[in-house]
Amino acid sequence: MGSTITGTGSYLPEKILTNADLEKMVDTSDEWIFTRTGMKERRICPENMASSDLGAEASKKAISDAGINPDEIEMIICATITSDMVFPSTACIIQNKLGLDNIACFDISCACSGFIYGLELARNLINSGQYRKILVVAAECMSRVTDYTDRSTCVLLGDGAAAAIVSYCDDEYGIIDSYLGSSGKYGNLLYVPAGGSRLPASHETVSGRLHFMKMEGSALFRIAVNAMSDAIKKIFERNNVNPEDVSLLIPHQANIRIIQGVAKLTGFPMEKVFVNIEKYGNMSAASVGVALDEAVKSGRIRRGDLICMVAFGAGLTWASNLVRWGKNG
Repeated sequence: MGSTITGTGSYLPEKILTNADLEKMVDTSDEWIFTRTGMKERRICPENMASSDLGAEASKKAISDAGINPDEIEMIICATITSDMVFPSTACIIQNKLGLDNIACFDISCACSGFIYGLELARNLINSGQYRKILVVAAECMSRVTDYTDRSTCVLLGDGAAAAIVSYCDDEYGIIDSYLGSSGKYGNLLYVPAGGSRLPASHETVSGRLHFMKMEGSALFRIAVNAMSDAIKKIFERNNVNPEDVSLLIPHQANIRIIQGVAKLTGFPMEKVFVNIEKYGNMSAASVGVALDEAVKSGRIRRGDLICMVAFGAGLTWASNLVRWGKNG
């Protein structure tokens, strides 16, 4: 008994925020942003939409790509750190938007690693024999937690969503294995201070701009490169795989220098690394999922290819997996 990805989809808001736009907002430049991050533009969610709206649109595309009836979905797992509200879960809101009812729905909060964590949860639930089709969604409105007066972080973040249908299979294709890790002792390097039970919203938290993301970039850079590289090496060792066996590496799109550092440490030439960071920036949990969907739709992944996904995010969390791609086209 196994599980495989039978459909993917992604959705990006139409509004584009370019480096030139950011030059008018904070003390920065297109050259500074691009040379340090690899980013040229990012997508911004309109005021009348939220993470669930992006996630629902991506889900519809994944359902269509899988060629299934929405009623076949038995569970929705939503990876997000920008949920519509504290509760109910964004997964339940997406369920309603898809016209579904009476199925299991829940959110997971793993930041940028969320899509891979969600795939691994779906894999194990399907392998248990209790479920046959699970919708995994990663939806983020990172612009809602972005401080556009902080030039060190506002250039990094964008909005978007991705979705995958994970289904039962009985052949050699599918999600082979995953490696998940975390280290809470580094949680103070990347976080949103207020809005939870420790610092609920107040005049003080709003005026102190504590509802926006805070980041220690230099410290995170070193940890991210090492953690993602280690996650790839561990999943390879566990499955007797070498970089030469892998058709494509799909890393989290946080910073082009991080991606290049990971590729160097793990022996991947950059032509075997999927990069779309210049178009979307860092979309947290949605980044890997959007990259996977674009890689499939552009023909970079074909049936039988062995692919590796890897991510790193707040928590701190990190994750990698190996997938033998089984879908045609």
